[in-house]
Amino acid sequence: MSRRRGPGLLRTMGRAAAVTATATVTNRAVNNAMDRKAMQAQAAQNAAMQTQIEMEQMKAQLATLQVTPSQATAPTAPAPPSPQTDLLAQLQQLAQLKEAGMLTEEEFQIAKAKILG
Repeated sequence: MSRRRGPGLLRTMGRAAAVTATATVTNRAVNNAMDRKAMQAQAAQNAAMQTQIEMEQMKAQLATLQVTPSQATAPTAPAPPSPQTDLLAQLQQLAQLKEAGMLTEEEFQIAKAKILG
């Protein structure tokens, strides 16, 4: 009988099993990492959408608070400015500063929070 050269059948099978197991574990780790990144991106997109919705709601609220001269009735005596009108004026000034590029979004949000209480 001649002696076989090279690795035996069991050794080859053991190596194949180890390589397969390593590939499976690596594949699962990569897939899990990709899933986490996709969920984080989705969460960021949802947060951006929520912020946009809130901004639209605030714009609508500001629009309802604004009264054009044609809609207002002329009072017989000048009325003192109400706190709500003062708030609106301050918010409009902030918005103008932001649009002019003098305030960042973060500075705008901080100042708005201070005004609104």
